[in-house]
Amino acid sequence: MSGLLTLAVDAMSGDRPPESRIVAVQRFLQRHQHARVILVGDEAMLGPASESVSRKFKERFEIRHASQIVGMDEHPRNALRGKKDSSMRVAVNLVKQGDAVACVSAGNTGALMATGRFVLKMAPGVDRPAILSTIPAINGHTLMLDLGANADCSAAQLFEFAVMGSVVAREVHGIAAPAVALLNIGEEEIKGTHVIREAAQMLADSSLNYIGFVEGNDIFTGKVDVVVTDGFTGNVSLKTMEGAAHLLGALMREEFRRSFATKLAGLMAGSVLRSLRRRLDPRRYNGASLVGLSRMVIKSHGGADDVAFENALETALLEVKKAVPEQISAALQAERSLKVAAK
Repeated sequence: MSGLLTLAVDAMSGDRPPESRIVAVQRFLQRHQHARVILVGDEAMLGPASESVSRKFKERFEIRHASQIVGMDEHPRNALRGKKDSSMRVAVNLVKQGDAVACVSAGNTGALMATGRFVLKMAPGVDRPAILSTIPAINGHTLMLDLGANADCSAAQLFEFAVMGSVVAREVHGIAAPAVALLNIGEEEIKGTHVIREAAQMLADSSLNYIGFVEGNDIFTGKVDVVVTDGFTGNVSLKTMEGAAHLLGALMREEFRRSFATKLAGLMAGSVLRSLRRRLDPRRYNGASLVGLSRMVIKSHGGADDVAFENALETALLEVKKAVPEQISAALQAERSLKVAAK
């Protein structure tokens, strides 16, 4: 429909039942009168479960049938070759065909990235896509990429990631001159691999606000807006953060239950603990962007509940409005022109 921004939602992939996605879609449509959703999956299952959504938002909601599902442990190659009518593939195809402006899926990350690359291709000037997400930090958050798409990266690819992360920080998060840093084993210029040091030189010669190397503990300090690393290191870092957050929560619950006095202290600190839990709630940060593709694809956590999945939908809508793929291509072209002019 004219004037509406349509999102294609893969309702079948992930660890949660489709009903959770439907609840998120209903709240999302309630909040955004200019948005429309195509729910992709088994029509026999989705139809009865989404009757209330269909009635309430009949002009802005439809179901598109898909007969297959990509498993969470399925090899990306098998998903590409053998699951051409999967909910994931159909949702991405809708974006290619122009029926939707973005795809949101909680499915297999490797399969989603492979499908996105195969169907949508790269944005002009991009060599490889990367997974970008927000990480909670002091006084806000930090953007980090790559979080798992590329285990091994060249210096030129790390430079591209820095440009893409800077674009998202500027256009989506409103940071005029995002501070960009490379994740390394030390802040000194002599530290790190040859690839890291080469990428650092490229960034130092660019127009980006490059502030140098940062170590893992600096991700949370708020001193940097965009942290750049390869997908192997980024994914390990992300999983370590998630594990540390769970550990902290478990230890605090254990301590507050230790005795009557600690239970009383827990009750007295209740408002502070609730505020801390809200700030660290991973659902607030759900929705990783597959930046570098020609169109928008958002990866939700596989186990995301309806609150988290709604945040992934919000991320997709916002990045579409900000024309992130087009902004990335323009920024990369500007950096290349700057490099040519400097020679």
